[in-house]
Amino acid sequence: MRIGIDVGGTNTDAVVMDGRKVVGWTKTPTTPDVTSGITAALRQVLADTQVRPEQIDAVMIGTTHFTNAVVERRRLTPTAALRIGLPATAALPPMVDWPPDLRETIGGHSYLVHGGFEFDGREIAPLGEAEIREAARDIQAKDIRAVAVSSVFSPVNPEHEVRAREILQEVIPDVQVTLSHEIGRIGLLERENAAIMNACLTDLAHTIVAAFRQALTDMGIHAPFYLSQNDGTLMGADFVERYPVLTFASGPTNSMRGAAFLSGIRDGVVVDIGGTTSDVGVLVQGFPREASVAVEVGGVRTNFRMPDVYSIGLGGGSLVRTDPLTIGPQSVGYELTEKARVFGGDVLTATDIAVAAGLAEIGDPGRVAHLDPARVQDALGRLRQMLEEAVDRMKTSPDPVPVILVGGGTILVAGELAGASELIRPDHFPVANAIGAAIAQVGGETDRVFSLAEISREEALDQAKREATEKAIAAGARPETVAIVDIEEVPLAYLPGNATRIRVKAVGDLDMKGRGP
Repeated sequence: MRIGIDVGGTNTDAVVMDGRKVVGWTKTPTTPDVTSGITAALRQVLADTQVRPEQIDAVMIGTTHFTNAVVERRRLTPTAALRIGLPATAALPPMVDWPPDLRETIGGHSYLVHGGFEFDGREIAPLGEAEIREAARDIQAKDIRAVAVSSVFSPVNPEHEVRAREILQEVIPDVQVTLSHEIGRIGLLERENAAIMNACLTDLAHTIVAAFRQALTDMGIHAPFYLSQNDGTLMGADFVERYPVLTFASGPTNSMRGAAFLSGIRDGVVVDIGGTTSDVGVLVQGFPREASVAVEVGGVRTNFRMPDVYSIGLGGGSLVRTDPLTIGPQSVGYELTEKARVFGGDVLTATDIAVAAGLAEIGDPGRVAHLDPARVQDALGRLRQMLEEAVDRMKTSPDPVPVILVGGGTILVAGELAGASELIRPDHFPVANAIGAAIAQVGGETDRVFSLAEISREEALDQAKREATEKAIAAGARPETVAIVDIEEVPLAYLPGNATRIRVKAVGDLDMKGRGP
């Protein structure tokens, strides 16, 4: 049996699954510290299902801890950025495009040294090892224990980044080093940003993983646990401690994977309506469509894999104002059960509108019976219009497509949606996100530029597939189950040498043998 947990802005959901069968589920309010909310959800779902802790084989968690830390500028580790690229790249120093408050929070320390490669693997300049040692001594003197290393075209040749890590660890034995080629894609600035963001979260990652481990142990669950990545796959606890940045946007991803599982639809649009936001994404072969452009996180441009999600401020806790009519983006969030009118509060929310319209039986309907029916219908019309516009933005053609509704806020939708060939509300739709975490597989990805003047296209593809497969296995996949699920080739006409960018994604089933909690 598996337990899937997903932490949202309003609710923390937990589900127990026996194979592909949902045994039971629960929703509890998300707590400010997040971890205690996870513990409460675990305790409740085990009590509801009468499942004993020793029956649990694995726990999968989708968490907002790391995203919140960046957005709120809290619990971030002072970090140094070491860029290998001189004499090139000097015009734009590391963190040049960061919000000033976030740059100041982690210290704004940066160093540029000689080295790096061209797109075809030729050196820009020999690696400045003496410069790296000098930088390392300065980093040590400033008592900085997290360093992000980036090098020009390191996804093509990571040699200089790897050597820089060795030098840093020689000078500062306890330093935590993030290498950009292990996280981001080709573009230097965005890849460097992702690496710096990852490095400043490593201390928090150790703390969070230890807290999860302790919470499970306290409840008598000694099964291994995993965290959701932002591509719909899982990573083990040790992997999370090294790459916490890969958990960003795992919530919407879990919802889309859960929606695909529950509905049987592999290609369509998913609308996840929570308590605070509605997240709209597109399924392609059962996995979220990835963003093709740089994605901003906390005001910082990054280029590591992220789902293509459009979010609007519409959820069950969204504030409704009637003169003039507006819905959201402000929300009562996890205080819904205290502030909404149907629960005895004095704030008119979207949930109150749904109850007044007879779409749901929640709380005390008598507390909203006095609402003007015409205004209630106007509000429902505005809700529908907001969702239709969001779906239309995510479609790539005007043709109607299947739309899958999931999340607790699905009660807000009445009737049909324009642009939807069918509207699907699958069983267990309120906890599709937790189900998506519970059924997730393990993945790996490679994104490199190859010069086809030196090797054949088939050899380049084979090499990329091999690297993606090895990354999936390293992340915890059973080798015999790994399959290639996505290949993307983009010829780069502006570069010499018949250059081609190849991105490959591999996915496999979770290998739980020999993995402790």
